Amino acid sequence: MSTEYRNFLALSYAELEELNLAAKAERSSRVPSDQIREKRIKYLTDEKRIKAVTVLFSDLEGRLHLLDYDKKFLLGAYENLTFDGSSIRGFTAQKESDLRLGIDWSAFYWVPADVFGNGKVLVFGTVIDKDGTPYSGDLRGVLKAYADKLYAEKKYTLNAATEIEGFLFAGRDAEKHYHETGKFEFINTGGYYHVLPLDPLRQFIDTSAEVQRAMGFENEKDHPEVAPSQYEINYSYAEVVAAADQIQLYKLLTRQIANNMGFTASYLPKPVVGVNGSGMHTNVSISEGKTNLFWDEKGEEQLSTFGWNFLDRILTHALDLCLIFNSSVNAYRRLDPHFEAPNQIRASATDRGAMVRVPIGNHRSMRTEVRAVAPDANPYLSLYGIFKTGIDGDITTAENLRAGGRYLPDNILAAIEDFKDSAWISTILGTDVQGRYADLKQAAANRSPMELGTFVKGSEVQYHHEVYNQSLWNLF
Repeated sequence: MSTEYRNFLALSYAELEELNLAAKAERSSRVPSDQIREKRIKYLTDEKRIKAVTVLFSDLEGRLHLLDYDKKFLLGAYENLTFDGSSIRGFTAQKESDLRLGIDWSAFYWVPADVFGNGKVLVFGTVIDKDGTPYSGDLRGVLKAYADKLYAEKKYTLNAATEIEGFLFAGRDAEKHYHETGKFEFINTGGYYHVLPLDPLRQFIDTSAEVQRAMGFENEKDHPEVAPSQYEINYSYAEVVAAADQIQLYKLLTRQIANNMGFTASYLPKPVVGVNGSGMHTNVSISEGKTNLFWDEKGEEQLSTFGWNFLDRILTHALDLCLIFNSSVNAYRRLDPHFEAPNQIRASATDRGAMVRVPIGNHRSMRTEVRAVAPDANPYLSLYGIFKTGIDGDITTAENLRAGGRYLPDNILAAIEDFKDSAWISTILGTDVQGRYADLKQAAANRSPMELGTFVKGSEVQYHHEVYNQSLWNLF
């Protein structure tokens, strides 16, 4: 088809970075939402080269969904964007299917045309129930409400940054074909830091880093990881909702870039037995104004009493939270102590087998690192679980809470039972969402052998929540 008469928006990477960093600054400084809305609406109205606005939202398991709205339609109907919630696994039943999307105008992104297509911008949405209230199954909305409440009441800002590991495999849709092939093919065997500059893995990492930079991620470092064909691309701290949004965008853009190159970017926690799995080490802190509440120069490991209490609450509720952090059948292969597995319910400044680590820091960077989170976890649910528990949870009276001796489950069935029986989960999510989430995980577990065994089964990949589609699910 001829493109001669088209004139759609396609900005340079430098222009994109400037626009996205400005939007990020407005978001972090909490410019009033009505001001941001009016500014974005005016931009969309004036910018004639934009054809569509992509609205993003996540389901209960964390799978990202994208809806493209014609720009002119969206400008006239953004307060009444309805969709069928019964088509989203874990959302409403068919008899009560109507949901609406609200627009979070502060979460607005300009995107590279060579990756996302010409003439489009992205914005995150919030899911609204039929009665106009926030939808309980939209964990992004739950996280945002909690973060806003803490800022309004205590001036707390919740900060997070994640180190997301993934694998790059040969061929497109390698995960969807795994049940046919029974294997993943590495595209590189260079290992940690050791990859030639123009190796396919290095080219993939470089391209992904360029896109992240253009989208305002504020990159820090990137490198191949320990396992063959494994990578990690790090970026800076952000306010917690923005940080969770960036996790979703990170996985979206890396998957698209991999697909463009003829590869598959996979976030299965342990796609290959015998090599290191992938984690999503989650670094968190809380600030009040410019003061990092986790820092105390004279504290143990220079972590404040406030920070240690936060950490102790996570350890107290470790079994309650395990299914949130490790939400798939495959995730329990990663909790293997032979590969630096963070499966010990304890804290340590040095031992990477501890589920929570206290990294070296200063008055700006002091934080705790929750290492037990897998890269396929719902980022909104995981971060909500961490902060809600760390701030409001109970602390056990048992001695030596941080010393260890307890372990996270080694299979999803045990984690499901802990989750279902948890009074704390009922408190923070409500019994309805707790039950629906547990049912989704039980359905996936039922499609895989009870014992994981020594090789990855086709079912644990095929019915993984980031891989399946309706056709695959119904083939079982």
